[in-house]
Amino acid sequence: MIGVTVDHLDAISLLAEAKDGSRRSLARLLSLIQSGDPLAIDAVRNPPNSRSLGITGPPGAGKSVLTDRLASALSDRGCRVAVLCIDPSSPVSGGSLLGDRMRMEESGADERIYVRSVATRDAVGSLPFRLSAMADALAHAGHDSILIETAGVGQTELGIVSIADHVLLVEGPERGDIVQAEKAGILEMADIVVVNKADLPGAEQAASDLRSGLEFGRGSTVPILLVSALNRTGVVELVEAIENLSPSLTTT
Repeated sequence: MIGVTVDHLDAISLLAEAKDGSRRSLARLLSLIQSGDPLAIDAVRNPPNSRSLGITGPPGAGKSVLTDRLASALSDRGCRVAVLCIDPSSPVSGGSLLGDRMRMEESGADERIYVRSVATRDAVGSLPFRLSAMADALAHAGHDSILIETAGVGQTELGIVSIADHVLLVEGPERGDIVQAEKAGILEMADIVVVNKADLPGAEQAASDLRSGLEFGRGSTVPILLVSALNRTGVVELVEAIENLSPSLTTT
């Protein structure tokens, strides 16, 4: 739907239908917003209260499976959850596999969870243009908990901090040595740090290195949790840590 423009009444109509629970209208509205339609973007200004969590980290850390488990756990607590899964676009063809959604087995079958794949397209960095407006549309549609899973990022990809209310950094056991943990960047901006794949060797050491790295910055105030999304261990503790940051992410 790139380049399609609707008049203001059509955008308002789509928004009204999305508020009434129409997933098709919500999908159309999000497509218009992503394509840059100014009237659709204007229609979703001033959203109702909701809270968003940016889920970020390097490629291969298991963000998609963890996001799936987290969305399911929030839904079990009575939340209406929306997930924006960001996948990188090819710099050559412009296409995107949109493969993160394939890993979200539980969320796809839950009526309380809405999942949308988003390609970065021609955006500079790992976040697509108009992502904030898309989150606003989801809030208008009644989603009180919005999870934004970024593409695999490095230490200096800090854009998610300006969009999400809180940031969850996902690392893996193979993250590197203590020198990596001490480098400035996204680690200093995270509200919670998860070492995923805790069932694999090296997870405890990775968590220790991260704690040592944080001592050079924000100290011990940032929770560092061991989680195995695959085995579904540590997810309850993660939800509780998120609740301590933002109760509205886990309560309606």
